[in-house]
Amino acid sequence: MTTLALPRPPKNSDPCTVSTTLVRCSSSKSSPELDLSLCETSSKLSAKPHYQMSTRQQIVITPYKTLGDSGRELWEYRDLFYFLAWRDFKVRYKQTVIGATWAVIRPLLTMLVFTVIFGRIAKLPTEGEAPYAIMVFTAMLPWYFFSNTLSESANAVVNNSAMISKVYFPRIIAPTAPLLVNIIDFLISFVLLLALMAWYRFQPSIYILLMPLFLLLAAITALGLGYLISALNVKYRDFRYVIPFIVQIGLYISPVGFSSQVIPEQWRLWYSLNPMVGVIDGFRWMVIGDSANIYWDGFFLSNAISLALFLIGYRYFMHTERQFADSL
Repeated sequence: MTTLALPRPPKNSDPCTVSTTLVRCSSSKSSPELDLSLCETSSKLSAKPHYQMSTRQQIVITPYKTLGDSGRELWEYRDLFYFLAWRDFKVRYKQTVIGATWAVIRPLLTMLVFTVIFGRIAKLPTEGEAPYAIMVFTAMLPWYFFSNTLSESANAVVNNSAMISKVYFPRIIAPTAPLLVNIIDFLISFVLLLALMAWYRFQPSIYILLMPLFLLLAAITALGLGYLISALNVKYRDFRYVIPFIVQIGLYISPVGFSSQVIPEQWRLWYSLNPMVGVIDGFRWMVIGDSANIYWDGFFLSNAISLALFLIGYRYFMHTERQFADSL
């Protein structure tokens, strides 16, 4: 038995190439010479098209990421982003009797307390012609959105430590996912605000159409502090005790239960160093209108601080995320 091998085609040959074929030719004792014609007949050349494998998308991990890189990663991992947000939403209201109704009851009860204490007992002035209850509830919407997003975002990396230490995914997804959950709570509470305005027969301003813009300002403020504290919380677990303190104190030093107009004029600019002052005043101006007499210098100052906190928190988070798996 004699075996012949056809040579391989060159590497740069046409995609339709001739595959290497082993040809076995039998030789008898009476005819020691190979019957080459028989060999050629039995070894038909098979021309099979050679298809190249489809190029798969490559993910390049660079030392430093820009906001655009993080945005693209969030979009590529959007399924994981939605899953984490949906998981947080189910866990929040799991085994509760009234479920998502708590998103309405919490700000409503706080509004009633602030209205009685500051509006009836302390007799503080309201904004424009709006009832005191509407003025307070308008401020409760961005405050609860900010406080819940900050609290959950600051602990997100530590709470997802089992997944972060074993699987690669953009770490920034963890502190960003609570944002989507709290947007749902915000929309539920916003429906109650519309019902409250109908009850008092109060007509909102046309500026209420700018609500997405002011909600974005609140999200930037919450995520900026959330990114910063979540990264610090990985190394210094003391921050888990700092977060409730910030939320509790911030409720009283921010103009939630009262109007920022009660602050003396010489202190208004200093008071606007609180980033939530601009957000809350913006929400009230959005609902009440020009009669709210917003302090524009302080408004722009608060928004500038919110943007600066977001950039600082984002840069620090991206700089330290490579150490999360080792520290958790």
